[in-house]
Amino acid sequence: MAKGKGGKSSGNVSQGIHSNVSKTIRKEMRRDYLNSQMRVLNQQKALRQGKDIVVTIENPNKTETNKPFIRQRISGKSYLDHMKNKTYVMKEVQ
Repeated sequence: MAKGKGGKSSGNVSQGIHSNVSKTIRKEMRRDYLNSQMRVLNQQKALRQGKDIVVTIENPNKTETNKPFIRQRISGKSYLDHMKNKTYVMKEVQ
C-alpha cells in the first residue's frame, strides 16, 4: 500500500505568525473591553479563584505629575484569606 501524504504537504496551513485582523480593529476591541463591565467581572472571578490581579487607579500623590495613574497589584491569596476571616455565619435562633 502507498503511504499517504503527511505534515504540511496536505495543503496550505497557516503557521499562525500573522494576524488576519487589522491592527486598528484589534486596538478598538481592546479599548472597548478595558472600559466594559466584563473586565470588572473577570477580575472579581479571578480574585475568587485566588489569582492575582492588577488595578489601575489615580495616583494619590498629586505632586507626581508625570504619573497620573498607578497600577496596584492585589494578591488573590490574601483576598481569599481576608474573605475567610470575614465570613459571617448566622446562628439558629431557638
